[in-house]
Amino acid sequence: MGNLFGRKRRSRVTEQDKAVLQLKQQRDKLKQYQKRISLHLEKERALARQLLKEGKKEKAMLLLKKKRYQEQLLDKTENQISNLERMVQDIEFTQIEMKVIEGLKIGNECLNKMHQVMSIEEVERIIGETQDAVEYQRQIDEILAGSLTEEDEDAILEELNAITQEQIELPEVPSEPLPEEIPEASPVKNRPKPELVAAS
Repeated sequence: MGNLFGRKRRSRVTEQDKAVLQLKQQRDKLKQYQKRISLHLEKERALARQLLKEGKKEKAMLLLKKKRYQEQLLDKTENQISNLERMVQDIEFTQIEMKVIEGLKIGNECLNKMHQVMSIEEVERIIGETQDAVEYQRQIDEILAGSLTEEDEDAILEELNAITQEQIELPEVPSEPLPEEIPEASPVKNRPKPELVAAS
């Protein structure tokens, strides 16, 4: 019913994900097989002991040969599990590398687009225009500052001196001679504070 309206869902599962899943399933099957063989080996060893006790040396020898063969299979299984795990790790790491490379590719494309918008010629033109605008403003400032004549500058200096003199005006010096001894001030008597009485 999911395709009722004709839209197909795009699966997020990639071929690499499927491969990793299959490898992990194979690894798990081999581990189960390994456990079965290990349990079987223990049983056969116990059975070989039982056969030796019963004096059936030939059957015990045959059982131990079979056990030895299964031990070799167990070693091969361990190597296969190790190979599968290494393969899974290699695929997963390669997926990470691919994402990094894809990110670098996108970043590089973005930088190239930005460089197309802002070429070296464009940057040089903007810097040139900015320098021209700064120079133009400097010339305007010079014209405005240079529009004052020498008379205007003298008048400005006189006004500045007048303002400075107003601020520094000192009080007049008294014409009477100063007394030689300063009379001692009489001590101030402390009057007792009147007590306040609450009205009843």
